[in-house]
Amino acid sequence: MSEGSAEAQGDVLVTPDGSRTALNARFGEAYGSRHGAASQARHVFVEGTGTHEHPSPRVLEVGFGVGVNARATLARCAARGVPLAYHAFEFDPAPRALLRDVARGGEAEDHPAWRALLDAWPESGGSGEIEVTAGGATLRVTFADVLTADLPGGWATALYLDGFSPGRNPDVWTPAFTARLAHTLAPGGVLGTYSAAGHVRRSLEAAGLRVDRRPGAPGKRECLRAVREG
Repeated sequence: MSEGSAEAQGDVLVTPDGSRTALNARFGEAYGSRHGAASQARHVFVEGTGTHEHPSPRVLEVGFGVGVNARATLARCAARGVPLAYHAFEFDPAPRALLRDVARGGEAEDHPAWRALLDAWPESGGSGEIEVTAGGATLRVTFADVLTADLPGGWATALYLDGFSPGRNPDVWTPAFTARLAHTLAPGGVLGTYSAAGHVRRSLEAAGLRVDRRPGAPGKRECLRAVREG
């Protein structure tokens, strides 16, 4: 596998850092970075939001996908021995078998909360929500369109904005929705996203967040973090 490439194994892609992601047929994109799915999860989301240092993180995720961000967060919290509350929204849940395949050999594959989540996960499709608590972590996944769902106000210490790209899935990057997301952050809460597009940055700023550019994960020059001050 050459640097910067991903090797396909059925629906699963093995990325250059050894972690896995998968292709999404609806949007015609991979769920995570083809240049390193776990590397992106750690750099952009876990570390970019300060979750790797928070004593009791509460994470809200837009786009659970195949769970790479959730597992990266579980692994870091478990290593530090801190509790985790994680709430993700997913409109089109991947099949349980695909989540299991993507996690094979990866971080937190054997974490009791991840195993419990897989046990509760629908075989295909999904409605309502599931919630599991194990190993010091609570994972909650709401199967709903995040654009119209009720979002928790002032709750999140970190927000992972990980929708498909603005070109493929523009609705989750609009100023109107970004403003709603800003209200989910607790004071001092941080939003992280892999996108560094100008209109995304301007939407975050218009929502009253302080936006900083950061070096990107492999394959990306920059990414963004946005802080709710006060």
